[in-house]
Amino acid sequence: MTDRVKSRSGESVSLADTYHGKTLPLAEAKRLVLINEEINLPDLEQVIPYQRARSIILKNPNHIVALNCPCRSAKPNPCLPLDVCLVIGEPFASFVVEHNPDKTRWITPEEAVAIIDAEDARGHVHHAFFKDAMLGRFYAICNCCACCCGAIHAHQNGTPMLASSGYVAELDQSACVACGACAENCQFGALLFGDSAMFVDREKCMGCGVCVDKCPQEALALKRDKSRGEPLEIFALMEKAAG
Repeated sequence: MTDRVKSRSGESVSLADTYHGKTLPLAEAKRLVLINEEINLPDLEQVIPYQRARSIILKNPNHIVALNCPCRSAKPNPCLPLDVCLVIGEPFASFVVEHNPDKTRWITPEEAVAIIDAEDARGHVHHAFFKDAMLGRFYAICNCCACCCGAIHAHQNGTPMLASSGYVAELDQSACVACGACAENCQFGALLFGDSAMFVDREKCMGCGVCVDKCPQEALALKRDKSRGEPLEIFALMEKAAG
């Protein structure tokens, strides 16, 4: 595995300097906020494609804060609601509340799942975030829309700030009726019309699974793509660390 990639402009960039979030399907996002035990997974460089994200530690799973999304808050007419960023575990949750008392609220894991469910219903994407400034650890799940999210904007403009979930959407052409529901909800522009049929642009697809949930014909499914890195499947990672 390399720690450098090329942006769409052709420039060589470091994963550690540019990658901040990992796309998550809905089920994995739910698992992260419902874990009720400490997770200590050292040296995950080969699993999570971030040079700085070498461990995932949730020491206080009941310490979850809903934060007003900075991206949405910066927009003159943002998507609502604003409080869809979930800061998970200590010391991050308390730090965010202390410094942003008017933009945060303590919530339960069940309330966090409700936020994720509601955002999924809106067709928004779940990102697990890691950052060197946050001790190189998992610290937040953001629920993102292409119209507001700075990370999605940057990614679409050629700066690789997001890593794939490790999956790619695959389309069953025999079941597809080309209704366009998947394309309307894809935040990455990866579903395309062509000759009265739908196609998946694999290069653009980040494996978030929104299209799978939105397809009324159940013609789409997420398929593992080993070229996209390891999925953030938290229970599998815990078993691997224990073994």
